[in-house]
Formats: sequence, C-alpha cells, structure tokens
Amino acid sequence: MVILLLSCLFAIGQNNLPAVQKSVLISLEVEGVKREALLFEPSKTDAKSKPPLVFVFHGHGGTARHASRTIAIHTQWPEAFVVYPQGLPTPGQLTDPEGKRTGWQAKPGDQSDKDLKFYDTLLGNLSSKHKTGNVYITGHSNGGGFTYLLWGARGDTIQAIAPSAAGIRAIAGFPPKPVMHLAGKKDPLVKFAYQERVMAQVKKTNDCQEIGREWARNCTIYPSKKGNTPFVAMITDGDHQFPKEGAALISRFFQEMEKSAQK
Repeated sequence: MVILLLSCLFAIGQNNLPAVQKSVLISLEVEGVKREALLFEPSKTDAKSKPPLVFVFHGHGGTARHASRTIAIHTQWPEAFVVYPQGLPTPGQLTDPEGKRTGWQAKPGDQSDKDLKFYDTLLGNLSSKHKTGNVYITGHSNGGGFTYLLWGARGDTIQAIAPSAAGIRAIAGFPPKPVMHLAGKKDPLVKFAYQERVMAQVKKTNDCQEIGREWARNCTIYPSKKGNTPFVAMITDGDHQFPKEGAALISRFFQEMEKSAQK
C-alpha cells in the first residue's frame, strides 16, 4: 500500500506567470524494504490522452529532491507526471566501493535486482493509480547507467530514454528505442571515449543513418532507417556535471517522441 507522506505546492514560473505544481512524497514497500520517490503531478492536462510518465534517476550519492532541482523535467513538461525515485546505499563502480552512498544497481541480477523490482512496483502503482500513458526514462551518471539497464531489462515498458554521462557494456539484443545521450568531452569519471563507443552501439541497434543533422545547439540527430527510433547525441565541452540546458532538451526530445507515438 502506498502511503502519502508529504504533499506540498511548488510555484513554477512559466511565461512569467506562476503555475502551481503539486508534488507528493510516495513511500512503498518492496520485498520488506521501504522505498521512496518524489512525484510531481501535471500542472496542465490534456483530456484527449493519458498523461505521460517520466522517471528521473539521480546519480551516485544523490537524492530524489536534489534531482528534482537539477534535472527538473517537471518544469519543462507540465503535462507529464514526473517521478524522482530515491536510491538506497549501493556500491559504486567508479567510487564508493563500500556502498555507503545512494545509487542504483549496475547490472541485471546485481543485489537481487532491488532496483528493477522498485521500478516495477513504482510503475505498476503509478500506472494504476493515475492511469498514465507512455513511459520515458532519464538519469545522470549512475542513474544514466540504470536508465540503460532499464532499456535492456524492461524495454517493453518504455517509449524512449535519455541517459546522461553514462554507459553500459553491451546493448546487443536490446529492443530498438528512441535514445538521447548527453556527454561531456572532459568527463573525468565516465570517459568520453567510452561514451562514444556506447553511442555507436545505440546507433547500430536503432539502425540509424551514418550522417546526422543538427537538432539543437550541441545536438545531432541520427534518424533511424526504420523511421521511429532516432538517436540524438548531445555533446558538449563540459565535464561530469549535468548540463544546464539538459532538462529542456531532454523534455523536447521526449515530447517529440510522444507526438510521434500518437500519430
């Protein structure tokens, strides 16, 4: 059973006018373990379709509330439900081997699939309670890696993904999906060369054209030869930090994929 622990109102400036957006802290139990997530409900509604649902996964050592401020998808896509799950103490692949800080499992089967089970439970609850539509996933660093993991392990539940500063060892066998990848050339943790190899795998899986075209500043789109699974690469001169324009561009990508899915 879901327990609503905290409800508050956030004023989001939009076109210089304040819009009221409600957030709820959700607590639920997954195999005897308490899990939490921060949910922002839509401040705009479209009676013609079910509201999309966006999952935003924080990086290693992060929190759901911090992610809601730095990867603030809910401020960019007011028609969507946006949920920021909270990770548990988890060993990191690059830092924190003892697992003292919060994070997400790195591969299927890791830690008894605690985070895949959390995703399943949270998705099922939100879809049932709010009658949500298509699901979109994004995350930064460790959260971006978990985004890639979800594509492979739960691809049948996902419309599109947008990992940031992250990667995965292998994408072969993943179901083609629209993907946007955000990378900084000066990333000291998740090396850019590694991210380049991951992006090449994504383009191959999605059967994308070799030559892309400009989609936005620092962004190149590679259309799929099949037409419905494009790849967008956002490459900046930045480091491991989530780019300031990232939330707006991810939201634009997801909204374009939502329109495409409804045609």
